Amino acid sequence: MTADRLQASLGHVFADARLLEEALTHRSFGQPNNERFEFLGDSILNCVMSIALFERFGELREGELSRVRASLVRQDALYRIALGLQLGDCLRLGEGELKSGGNRRPSILADAVEALFAAVFLDAGFARAKEVIDRLYAPLLAEVDPRKPSKDPKTALQEWLQARRMAVPTYSMVQVLGEAHAQEFEVACEIPKMGVRTLGRGPSRRIAEQQSAELALAALRKT
Repeated sequence: MTADRLQASLGHVFADARLLEEALTHRSFGQPNNERFEFLGDSILNCVMSIALFERFGELREGELSRVRASLVRQDALYRIALGLQLGDCLRLGEGELKSGGNRRPSILADAVEALFAAVFLDAGFARAKEVIDRLYAPLLAEVDPRKPSKDPKTALQEWLQARRMAVPTYSMVQVLGEAHAQEFEVACEIPKMGVRTLGRGPSRRIAEQQSAELALAALRKT
């Protein structure tokens, strides 16, 4: 995807093209990169989602609003946005990161979405950034039903598949990283019939499985 197509998908044409370039530059590529933009974009996204939920759900209390907002700003939701933008085709990655599939990695894609939000803000101000975020998040906000109890990702994925009479996913350990006192587990979630394979990471196998299930469900919802 070219920068022009990405801007069309965002609904914003940058007056300063350097901001877009920096937002799409991973630290593995060099300096300047999008790490500072991620920081700013995260705050902007939280603010915009707070406004959207405050206006949409007048009956919800603070704790409930915070819970729903957390579900909308986490990696899974950002990854869904990235897939819709075909953002992986536009990222600037170092050679090693590119060869290892960094342009498909959920964490890198999610961070780049936050960086894009910051770039729009720096280019055109908060009101414009809010317009972009509101439009991209409209499908996710439409799915929000605060009356329904939250389900863990593995349960939600299993129910999604069973509702379509499909086999449950399989989970397999890919690797264990780090020293014994600070290990990180990487687990794959696979749904062969749908051609879906996602990787989750976490300080325990259970958390890694939940993340991989969350990413798989996000991918299925895009099909």
